[in-house]
Amino acid sequence: MEQFKTAVLGFVSLLARLMIAAIFLASAIGNKIPQFKATADYMASEGVPNPKFALFGAIGLLLIGGLSVIIGAWTRFGAIFLLVFLAAATWYFHDFWRIVDPVQRQLQSIQFMKNMAIAGGLLSLIAFGGGPWSVDGWIQIKQEEAESSPPAKARPAPRTQQAA
Repeated sequence: MEQFKTAVLGFVSLLARLMIAAIFLASAIGNKIPQFKATADYMASEGVPNPKFALFGAIGLLLIGGLSVIIGAWTRFGAIFLLVFLAAATWYFHDFWRIVDPVQRQLQSIQFMKNMAIAGGLLSLIAFGGGPWSVDGWIQIKQEEAESSPPAKARPAPRTQQAA
C-alpha cells in the first residue's frame, strides 16, 4: 500500500511540476527569445527599467527555474526563481488598479488573479519540494537509506612484523 501511495504522489507531483513550468518555458522559448527586441520595447513602454538587461534576467529566471522545476532538481530554488519573475511581471504588466477603462481593467484583473494562482502553486513547491519522482526526491531517498543502514564493520589494522 505504501508503494502505491508513493507512486500516486510521485505521478501527481510530476504532473503538477510539468503543468506549472510549461507556461514559463513556453513564454521564454516561444515569445521572449525569438521576439527579443519587440519584447524589450514593450517592457520599456510599461516602465521597466533597463529593459534589455531585465529581459536577459527574465529569460534566465524562466529557463533555469522552469527546467529546475520540471526535473525536480533544486526544485525550491527553481520555484523561487519563477516566483521572482512572476512577481515582477505581475507588478509591471497586470497593474489593473491603475487602469481606467473598465474592460481593460477587468482583463488585467483576471490576469493578475491567474498569476496569483500560479504563485500559489510555486509556493506549494517551495514548501513541499518536488515529490518522490524528482531528483530531489531521489537524493532524499538515498540519504535516508544511507542513514538507516548499519555502519560498516571496521577492519582490524594490518599487523606489522617487528624486527627481532
